[in-house]
Amino acid sequence: MTSRHLRSVVPPYLLRAVAAAPTDRFPRAASAARTALASMDRVQEPKQVTGLRAPRTAGTPDASPQRTISTAAGTTTLPGTVVRREGDGDTGDAATDEAYAGLGATHAFWLDVFGRVSIDGAGLPLEATVHYGQEYDNAYWDGQRMVFGDGDGEVFRRFTVAVDVIGHELAHGVTQYTADLVYQGQSGALNESMSDVFGSLVAQYAAGQTAEQATWLIGEGLFTDAVHGVALRSMRAPGTAYDDPVLGEDPQPATMAGYVETTEDQGGVHLNSGIPNHAFFLAATTIGGPAWVGAGQVWWDALTSAEVSASIDFAGFAAVTVRAAVTRFGADSHEHAAVTDAWRSVGVLS
Repeated sequence: MTSRHLRSVVPPYLLRAVAAAPTDRFPRAASAARTALASMDRVQEPKQVTGLRAPRTAGTPDASPQRTISTAAGTTTLPGTVVRREGDGDTGDAATDEAYAGLGATHAFWLDVFGRVSIDGAGLPLEATVHYGQEYDNAYWDGQRMVFGDGDGEVFRRFTVAVDVIGHELAHGVTQYTADLVYQGQSGALNESMSDVFGSLVAQYAAGQTAEQATWLIGEGLFTDAVHGVALRSMRAPGTAYDDPVLGEDPQPATMAGYVETTEDQGGVHLNSGIPNHAFFLAATTIGGPAWVGAGQVWWDALTSAEVSASIDFAGFAAVTVRAAVTRFGADSHEHAAVTDAWRSVGVLS
């Protein structure tokens, strides 16, 4: 496996906009965003993993979450000091307790919906560090643990407030242990989209929402009231999550007509993920009911299919989901038609 950039939930184009914001409006946020941007360029060597396709070890893994929450106490030293372990009661620290609950909700989703014990399918302990850095404007998966900043308080609140963000970052771990999609270009955008898809499903499952009831917003609640926006991204309507006079307009495309060719952000992985995100939204809402029962099953079947290579593009992945829908629901099924039509609507399939 190759070196990995940190998998962060806030895209670099948004952090650059915050970094360039006038100090009379956001006096602390600009500096905090520059620090977060610098950390996104850091590369770490990934831990060797045994993927879902590899032979399983004997025995049944412990199905409990096995959570450990540490605090960096405002430093950038990982993992920090342990402040809550599995089974411990609330600490009274919001970030610690939100992280603990979010890890638990994510673990429950994977176990209940897909029978997957933790993100590696073999009971991997879930570790997280809160209070990372000073006013750190991001949350990320580093290949082994979740790391949460407290936000700058002007643009971003603490990053433990949104359970879909926790689900998003841990889904990067699931992808790492399954298809291990290359974090570049279209396969990288699919990597980001898998995290938005399953992060959103974690939140929907925890809330007991159907596809019709869900907001399909990623990072809802992260922005402070000073920002004209509701979330980092919208799967329902990519490009509409925020429109702020200082931070600008959400640049995500919803269809291939707006596909962005760029060398930044690993080839636009956070931008172009809007296209497969919207395809999933269309499929899920057309099928109806709980999204994890219909489209979620199809996307999971595809992600874990031997047909999916690490460098697969949008069209290749779309074709695998169509075949997965046939296998699971039948060639004349409503689900098959919904998945096919969704990819056609976003311009990936003709």
